[in-house]
Amino acid sequence: MIPVFDGILWVRGAMTSLIAAAATFLGIHLLVSGTALRDLITARIGEKLYIPLFALASLVAIVWMCIAYNLASKSAANSVLFAPPTGLKALGVVVIAAAFALAVPGVLRGNPTSAGQETARIDGILRITRHPFLMGAALWAAFHLVATGTLATTIFFATFLILAVFGTHVIDRKAERRRPAEWPAIAAQTSVIPFAAIGEKRNRFLAPEVIDWRFTVAAVVFGAFLYFHQTLFSAAPFPAEWLAFLTAH
Repeated sequence: MIPVFDGILWVRGAMTSLIAAAATFLGIHLLVSGTALRDLITARIGEKLYIPLFALASLVAIVWMCIAYNLASKSAANSVLFAPPTGLKALGVVVIAAAFALAVPGVLRGNPTSAGQETARIDGILRITRHPFLMGAALWAAFHLVATGTLATTIFFATFLILAVFGTHVIDRKAERRRPAEWPAIAAQTSVIPFAAIGEKRNRFLAPEVIDWRFTVAAVVFGAFLYFHQTLFSAAPFPAEWLAFLTAH
């Protein structure tokens, strides 16, 4: 046990703490952010106060969840729920690279579904999905969820997967409430599922827009995470056969 977290961030029992932290993290985002409750709160206290308070609450929740996850992973309660599919890890580098290629450019550009960014153009990565960061996060979480198989990892990564998937709906409904006149045009040109709007001829893929400086930043960030993954998370990002080949050469 870690006494400093008792009664504040810590719920006795590592797995119980992880579940409580995950529920808190999801509740903050799915039941407050982007909902009518958020509108009610901001009407009372204003956007300028709401934004830092929400950011602080989110930070506390995610730090709590990460600490609880680390402890739960090492606890006796961390049972194995299922065996990951054979050969799945060999796809990890490609799948997570795709996740970074969506998420990082999504952070580095404006998005008309976000508050304060209403004038952002629908181009670049938004042609692929109007929620590039959340779709990248969903891909990252889904892969880790099926590639691990323990109780702790299932709770941890399922939390991010649920938030990413349902978060798209929450953000869309908020944008629709705030911009009822413009929303039909935004929805008509874009899709939540990557490449769906392009496949349905509602948009088109333009490589020079997508593969720009943001894509380069994504590649650099991905390379850094790949390099430091073992050090930061005590887990090799490469399957055993890859490691044998790399160490031999």
